[in-house]
Amino acid sequence: MLAKTNSEKKEAITFYVLISPWLIHFFLFALGPMLASLYFGFTKWDMLNPPEWIGLDNFKFALFEDPLFWKSLRITVTYAIFSVPLTLIFGLALAMLLNKAVRGVSIFRTLFYLPSQLSGVAVMILWMFIYNPQIGLLNTILSYFGIEGPGWIFDPNWSLPSLILMSLWEVGGGMIIWLAGLKGIPDSLYEAAELDGASPWRQFCNVTLPMLSPTIFFTLVMGIISALQKFGEAFVMTKGGPLNSTRLYNFHLYDYAFSRMEMGYASALAWLLFVIIMALTLIVFKSSASWVHYDGERK
Repeated sequence: MLAKTNSEKKEAITFYVLISPWLIHFFLFALGPMLASLYFGFTKWDMLNPPEWIGLDNFKFALFEDPLFWKSLRITVTYAIFSVPLTLIFGLALAMLLNKAVRGVSIFRTLFYLPSQLSGVAVMILWMFIYNPQIGLLNTILSYFGIEGPGWIFDPNWSLPSLILMSLWEVGGGMIIWLAGLKGIPDSLYEAAELDGASPWRQFCNVTLPMLSPTIFFTLVMGIISALQKFGEAFVMTKGGPLNSTRLYNFHLYDYAFSRMEMGYASALAWLLFVIIMALTLIVFKSSASWVHYDGERK
């Protein structure tokens, strides 16, 4: 290989200097803690005494002895199964409405996007007021129609559906991604479909959805990852209750880590969740070859 010139060496040095903050952050605050948690997952550690190596005991306890592990996983998967399609469908529908060239559409885009940028805890406190069975906004509105509202997050039968419904609050963030995807569809495709006599529904199925498949792929993967890592709603609004009906997986992990001081077991739970998310992500990636289209060609 030819020796690098002085200018190439200077360029390489400049490159590494510029990315050094990211590298330092990655190794100290991402990769380092991940490797440490992997080690702690094989230990018994209460953060007060030195960790004690116990091998696979934490993983065996989670899979075969901890009943709340499977319950929290089932609750989290249920949340993801309903919330992910719900946010995708509403996000796309909202984007299609706001993709029209009408006066003031940019104002409506801003109004629908702003809620997704509010602080998470502030939003949760707001929804706690909305869901209050006695003085909450939702039940107050229902009472005007003679309907007695449920207990929402205070009722074991309604608590998880309440959190799923609340996930629509973040639909504005996904709307921006859908809008970007819609803007990338050439108008000529719709004009050709219209000349062929395709109805609006056929245009949506045969033009819009295939051309949006990369956007669907991206939002689906990110939605699955986000939904399976939900924590704040259970921690702030319900504390995993009532009757563990909203004990999301990350809340279960947090409970063992900081309430029961079993950081070794919590680390094992974290890695089990990592494996689950990785497996689901790989499945989506693998399946994408049959339904994701790039530039009109099937990959």
